Amino acid sequence: MTSTSRLDLVEHGGWVTARLSPATGRRLAESGVVEVRPDPYDATSWDVRALGKVGAVRIAGVDVSVAPKLPVRRLFFLVGYAADPTRGWHTDEEPVDTGSHEGLVPALAHAFERLADRALRQGLLQGYRTVEDALPVVRGRVCTTEQMQRRYGSPFPVEVTYDDFTADIPENQLLRAAAERLLRLPRIPVAVRHRLLRLVTRLTDASPLVAGRPLPQWRPSRLNHRYHAPCRFAELILDGTSVEHRRGGVRVDGFLFDLAKVFEDFVSTALTQALRAYGGHCRTQARHYLDEASDILMKPDLVHYSDDGVPRAVVDAKYKAERPAGFPGGDLYQMLAYCTALGLPTGHLVYAKGNEPQVRHTIRGAGTVIVQHALELDEEPARVLEEVARVAACLAVPIPNEPCSSDARVTGVITQRTPSLVSSTRALA
Repeated sequence: MTSTSRLDLVEHGGWVTARLSPATGRRLAESGVVEVRPDPYDATSWDVRALGKVGAVRIAGVDVSVAPKLPVRRLFFLVGYAADPTRGWHTDEEPVDTGSHEGLVPALAHAFERLADRALRQGLLQGYRTVEDALPVVRGRVCTTEQMQRRYGSPFPVEVTYDDFTADIPENQLLRAAAERLLRLPRIPVAVRHRLLRLVTRLTDASPLVAGRPLPQWRPSRLNHRYHAPCRFAELILDGTSVEHRRGGVRVDGFLFDLAKVFEDFVSTALTQALRAYGGHCRTQARHYLDEASDILMKPDLVHYSDDGVPRAVVDAKYKAERPAGFPGGDLYQMLAYCTALGLPTGHLVYAKGNEPQVRHTIRGAGTVIVQHALELDEEPARVLEEVARVAACLAVPIPNEPCSSDARVTGVITQRTPSLVSSTRALA
């Protein structure tokens, strides 16, 4: 029977049976992208299901596509808000355009190409770049030390350094590299592929990036304002969420979102914004220790501190409830440890709605309260951020013995203390 060359899966969906050689099945299992189990009675039959990563990759000759349960636009909102809470992926004209594409990778390629094309309509951005070179004529400043060390007294060529006004700047380098990376991904529509090729042609003055080196650094400013959204999108495509590496002995090529990381970043960023109305400051992944000897390191997703540095509240974002065998309340145990180490009476777990109910637990013998909040992500952006504001109010103004985010008094607190946050989010819908 013909081996399977394409797998279409859904995030945390059911098992799909595929015809794979034993070697291919083992490579899929080793990739860590999907969960794989062999059929005990048929060496060429394997059951495959997706885990918490979505996107498209090619592993051992098999094209694996994992679709998110969330609509693509909602996923892009979460990622974009975490990258820039003031604008997300929005531009002055309109929100990010995903076209009519339902698949994540086609929509991603379409959206990036549209953003980059809009940025380049006024021509390539140019800037000054410091260049060190050996020239037959003097340009800029002569590097006397380098001239003596490299030329041994010979007058030519001249070692010089000068500022060159050029299009070969980090912003254009990022756009070119992202377009070239997208062209290597599977399932890019033909029309989008052609537009990406034209984009690369327009960016030929920008140097290609060298594999393995850090991404070029750029700084948002008034001068490169039109490049802000496409550059952030390009970094998303090129950074750790973009997969092109070997895991063990298995090469994985493609693009993946880790939904747990996406949700964690969104919750941390959105709560940090919402808590500004209550004073103090927030830190993500703050380092704390559970034991007196400082051997057991803990890094909660978000800790809210008072102005004098005393912890006020602790939050951990969980896209999916952790239920390892034998420890059905793993998330609760972890939060109890955070509260104990930080000396807090209440801890907060924030889940994606549908993965865990909204309840509160009072720990016997300790009195510590752990509140589980649930965010409905498949809502308009303004509505999602209103729910985040309710969670923030619960953190800042706790109400004893009642669920926070559904309480009428919390809604009143939001209206009085965070009106600008709630009203400004409507523009993102």
